[in-house]
Amino acid sequence: MDGEAVLKTFDRQLRRDAPPDGPGARIERVGDVVRQTAADGAGWNGVLWSDLDETSADPAIAEQMRHFAALKREFEWKLYTHDRPADLGDRLRAAGFTPEPPEALMIAEVEDLPTRIVLPDGVRLLPVTDAAGVDLMTRAHDEAFGTDGSRIHHQVLARLRDAPESMAAVVAMAGDVPVCAARIEFPPGSGFASLWGGGTAPAWRGRGIYRALIAHRARIAAERGYRWLQVDASDASRPILERLGFARLTTTVPYVSGP
Repeated sequence: MDGEAVLKTFDRQLRRDAPPDGPGARIERVGDVVRQTAADGAGWNGVLWSDLDETSADPAIAEQMRHFAALKREFEWKLYTHDRPADLGDRLRAAGFTPEPPEALMIAEVEDLPTRIVLPDGVRLLPVTDAAGVDLMTRAHDEAFGTDGSRIHHQVLARLRDAPESMAAVVAMAGDVPVCAARIEFPPGSGFASLWGGGTAPAWRGRGIYRALIAHRARIAAERGYRWLQVDASDASRPILERLGFARLTTTVPYVSGP
């Protein structure tokens, strides 16, 4: 895989020319910034792409802060290490943004990924197709990450209702207990499918469930004709993804500004 060429394609398809990530969301290009404004406060709001320099960066930052402040919404400026100017992160911090932990942008060719699903004894995969499945998915998320999954709960419900073809979600069940959950999203007009979630409950880590959910979603991506799989990987998942064939192309840091 030509990493530089794939990164340029990723920037174009999923950042500069990104489709909305959910029902009712709106993509807007304001000067040299591409942002998404969600239909309501529960969706994702933020900056996807920018083409700035030392002169235009600060006014562009101020403009995005005014836009989302008028809506009384928290938003995220999703910065990548190859974005310009080189000190854009410093400028965001100076404007009051808070950086969250960095993640590795990892991409693999779908045809190179394993699709054989191997699960521990007693664990099965349950497709998420209704509100009860979303409840199980949210429980697995909360247990794995120790955070509030209400926003994800709202987004997945909205997708199932309004655009079910744009996403597939699954929960790994140990008996009646959800122990891991993940989803794959299919941006229209793109060669990339995106992986999200995949966190496993602490008591079930190290048993191959995360790898099984990667294989499950790689199989779906192949069936739908997608060329690449993309994931923003934490330090915990990055080594697993590398062993499966994903390459780290850059680093992304979410910079968050409060409402």
